[in-house]
Amino acid sequence: MRWIASFRADQDVRPLADRHYTRQKVGAKQFVAPGRCLVFKTPCLRAVWVTSWPFAQYVKQAWAGAWVNSLFRNEGAGLSSELILEAIAATRAHWPDIPALGLVTFVDAGKVRHKRDPGRCYKKAGFHHVGYTKAGQWAYQLLAAEMPEPFLGFEKAAGLVGLHGQPPLCGRNVAGHY
Repeated sequence: MRWIASFRADQDVRPLADRHYTRQKVGAKQFVAPGRCLVFKTPCLRAVWVTSWPFAQYVKQAWAGAWVNSLFRNEGAGLSSELILEAIAATRAHWPDIPALGLVTFVDAGKVRHKRDPGRCYKKAGFHHVGYTKAGQWAYQLLAAEMPEPFLGFEKAAGLVGLHGQPPLCGRNVAGHY
């Protein structure tokens, strides 16, 4: 497990969030929308992940009630697909009751590095392309049956997420590997 627990206004990872295309106000103290959320960062500060769980009555897209990966940025902390699966396992350790619609994420194909298919790292992690948002973003979904098991060795002591007390790993990503 390479993630450590963080929070929505962690100034150590705010620069990563500021470089993500979804960032609405670069430099703002908080980088996560109001509501339920889990924020994870790597100890090397090269990746950040946010799982949001908006209340269904306030959601305007078709997957109301699902967990939403509202931010994932990896600048060399390891393979993105592996980091995604580890973040989902950590999310499940915190929130054991998975919504019926699982977890969704949205990718703006015009704002990500061009590759053969937008959202490739999510596909490598088992997500399925399930449509588009009204704004034209690609929607990817991972249902409960396809998710990794919760990370039961998830350690919250001092905010660390490690395997049975061992420090989390953080490695360089090789360009083009997902």
